[in-house]
Amino acid sequence: MTKKTLLQISAVGGAALLLSACASIYSNELQGEKAPDAAATTPPTNTATAPTADNGLPKPKTNPLPDPLPPMALAEAKEDFVKRTSAKFGIDPNSIRTVLNQATKLDSVIALMSKPAETSKTWAQYRPIFITDARISGGRKFIAENRADLEKFESVYGVPKEIIVAIMGVETGWGANMGKTNVVNALYTLGFFYPRSGDPTKADREARREAFFRNELMELFAMGKRERMDITTLQGSYAGAMGYGQFMPSSYMELAVDGDGDGRADLFRSKKDAFASIANYFVRRGGWVRGGTVTLKATKDAAAADLTPESLDPIYTVQQLADKGFRPMIPVTASAKANVFRLDGVSGPEYWYSFQNFYAITRYNISKHYGMAVYDLARELSK
Repeated sequence: MTKKTLLQISAVGGAALLLSACASIYSNELQGEKAPDAAATTPPTNTATAPTADNGLPKPKTNPLPDPLPPMALAEAKEDFVKRTSAKFGIDPNSIRTVLNQATKLDSVIALMSKPAETSKTWAQYRPIFITDARISGGRKFIAENRADLEKFESVYGVPKEIIVAIMGVETGWGANMGKTNVVNALYTLGFFYPRSGDPTKADREARREAFFRNELMELFAMGKRERMDITTLQGSYAGAMGYGQFMPSSYMELAVDGDGDGRADLFRSKKDAFASIANYFVRRGGWVRGGTVTLKATKDAAAADLTPESLDPIYTVQQLADKGFRPMIPVTASAKANVFRLDGVSGPEYWYSFQNFYAITRYNISKHYGMAVYDLARELSK
C-alpha cells in the first residue's frame, strides 16, 4: 500500500471507508493552554446507530461520564479511594495511602481547568498554528530517523506512519514537551478538588468529571504496578496525560503496547512502544480502516441548509447526505458511511466528508480542527 493510497483524498471504493487530556503544545478551541483529548473531555463514543433523529437521520450513541460520587469529607473520600483501589487491583493499601497522603493540591491545575473556553478559531486561523515549515521539516526528519520501526508498525496495524508521527508532533513535538506537571498531583487535584463554577446547569457534569479523574488516579496506581513504574516521579499534562502520545492512565492500561519486546509498555522512553500504542489506539478506540479514505471535500447545494450533526460519527450514508445537498467531489458508493462538517477556510466555507478514519483521528481530541490539522500534517509528511 503506497503513501498516496493511504493518505489520499479520493474515492472510497465499495465500503465505508480514527486517540486524555492531551498535552497538545498549542491550545485549541476547547480549553486553555493545552487541549484535552477525548479521554479527558468525555469518554469515547460508540459508532453504533441509535434511534432515528427528528430529521430522519440516525443519532450517535455516547457513553456518559461516570456517575457522581457520594458526598464525603476529604479524609473519608481518600480512605474510600484507598480501599476501592486496593480491592480492584490487588495493591497494598498502605502504599496507596502513603502516596495519597503525600499528594499536593495544585492551584495551577485548578486555574487551568477553570479557565473559560477560548473563542473558537476558524480553520483559516487554526491551521497555520500546526502546519508550519518547521513542523513539516521536523516530522520528515523524525520519519527518516525512525523509518524501519514506523514501517513495521504501519504494516502491523494499518495506520500510516505519517499519521502516527503527526499525532506525536502535534501532541508533544516528538517528545520535546511531554508536560511538566506531576501526574499524581494533577489527578489528585482534579479527582478530589475538581473546580465548581457554581452554575447549577453545570453541577452534574462537574461532579461526573471529578469522578472521572478520580478513576484515572485509580488507573494510575494500576499502571504503576503493571509497568513497574514509580508513579510519584511521572510528569505529564495538567490533566494527567502522559508520554509521547499523551495517554490518560485508563487509555494507557487499555491500549498501551510493548513495541520493543522488553515486557513493558513505556510511553515515556520507548519510541517503539509509542508507535505501536498510538496505532493500537487508532484501531481499537477509533476503528481505523486499513487503506481507508480519511476525508473528502464536498460541494453544498445552494438551497441546502447547513447540516449540524451532533458528532463526527460516520453514521449517515453518502446517499442520505446527498439527499441533504452535500455531495463528495469524487464519486463515492452511495451506501458508504460518512458525516459532513464545515470549516471556515481562507476563501470561505468548506464542506468535508468525515469517514471512519477521520472520526478515528478525532478520538484523540474531539475537534474537527484537530482532526484536519493532524490529517493535513500527515499529508505534508508523506510528500
